Amino acid sequence: MLYLLGFLFATIFLLVLGINVWVLIDTLLTIDVPSSIPNPMKFRILHYCFQLTTTWGNILEKMNICSMPQFSRFVQDCLVLKNNLGVFVKDLHFGTVPVRLFYPKAASSKPRRGIVFFHGGGGVIGSLDCYHNLCTFLARETDSVLVSVGYRKLPYYHHPSLYYDCLNASIHFLKSLKAYGVDPSRVVFCGDSIGGAAVVVVIQTLLGRTDIPKIRAQVLIYPILQAFYFQSPSRLTNINIPLLTKDFMISCFFKYLAIDSSWKDAILTGACIPPSAWKKYEKWLSPDNIPKKFRTEYQPPESPVPFNEAAYLETKHIMNVDISPLIADDKVIAQLPEAFLVSLHWDIIRDDVLLYKKRLEDQGVPVTWQHVEDGFHGCILFFDKKSFSFPCSLKILNAVVNYIRDL
Repeated sequence: MLYLLGFLFATIFLLVLGINVWVLIDTLLTIDVPSSIPNPMKFRILHYCFQLTTTWGNILEKMNICSMPQFSRFVQDCLVLKNNLGVFVKDLHFGTVPVRLFYPKAASSKPRRGIVFFHGGGGVIGSLDCYHNLCTFLARETDSVLVSVGYRKLPYYHHPSLYYDCLNASIHFLKSLKAYGVDPSRVVFCGDSIGGAAVVVVIQTLLGRTDIPKIRAQVLIYPILQAFYFQSPSRLTNINIPLLTKDFMISCFFKYLAIDSSWKDAILTGACIPPSAWKKYEKWLSPDNIPKKFRTEYQPPESPVPFNEAAYLETKHIMNVDISPLIADDKVIAQLPEAFLVSLHWDIIRDDVLLYKKRLEDQGVPVTWQHVEDGFHGCILFFDKKSFSFPCSLKILNAVVNYIRDL
C-alpha cells in the first residue's frame, strides 16, 4: 500500500514538474521582451506565472474539475491583499448586477465627482476583487465616488451579458446620483482593455437620452475597440509580447464571442470581411491613419485574401458596434464626450487607441492622449505589487488621476 501511494505521489510530482518546465521552456522560446521595458527578468517571471496559471486552468478544464476562467480568477483574487485606505467600501447590487462602491472618508462640502469603472480581462479574467486596490486608489486620489461593476463573465456568460450588465448598472447609478452625493455634471466613465470597450459602447448607447445626466468624460486605458481587423501594424508586430499575446487574445475573443475556432484563419486574414464592408470601414481602419513612427516595422499584406462568405455568415456579429464601437458612424462619434486615452507602445491592440483618437479628433471631440513607451497590456494592475510593480503602472494611474482631478 505504501509503495502504491509513493508511486502515485511520485507520478503526480513528475507530472506537475514536467508541465511547469514545459511552460517555462515555451515562455522562453516564444515571447519577445522589448528593450524599453525595464527589468526584463521580472517581466519574464510575471508572464511565466500568468502562462502557468492559464495552462493549469486549461488542464483542469479538460479534466472537468473547473473551467480555465474560474481557476484563473481564483488565483488572481488570492493574490490581492485588499487596501481600503481612505475610503469606505460597500458591496451592493444594482438590480441583479453586483457592484462595489468606493466612497472617500474625507468630508466634502459639495457633491463629489462620480466614476463608473468597468474592469478588463477579456470577459475571461478580472473581478471586483482583482481591481479592488486600483479602484480604492482612484476614488481616494480623485476624491470621487466610484462604482466598480462586477459584470457576468465566462464560462457561463458570453456576449452581450457583459455589455447589458454594464449598461444597466450605469443607468441605475446615473438615476441615483443624489443618493450617493455625486454631482451630475461630473460623472466620468473609466475602463481598461475590454472594460474600455464597454465604456465606449455604453456611452454610445446612452447618447440622446434625456432622463439621465450627460457623461462628462471617457477614460480609456488600452481599450479593445474592434474585433475583426487584425492586420493593423500593432496586431501584426506585437504578437508575442506579454501579457496579451496574439494566441491569448484570440482565445479570449473566440470564447467571449462564442465563435468556433475553425474560423480563426478567416478572421486573422480578413477573409470574413465583405469587400463592400471594407470599402466603408477602410477610411477609419486603414493603417494610413496611424502615425508613421508606429509603422516602422509594419509589412502590409501583399494582396487581399478572397472573401469567405461562410466565415462572414458565422462571424458577422463581430462587426456590430456593440462589439466594435470604433466603427460607429461619424454622427455618433461626434456626440461623444471628451476623452483621455492611454496607449502602450508594446501592446497588440495599441492601434485601436490611435485609430479611435483620430476618429474623435476628426469629429471635433477633445482628446488628451497618454502614450507609454515602456507599457505592456495589463500593466496598471501591478501599481501596488511592490517587487512586481513596473514604472509604467503608476505612471498611467497618476496620469488618469491628474486628468480626472482637472475636470
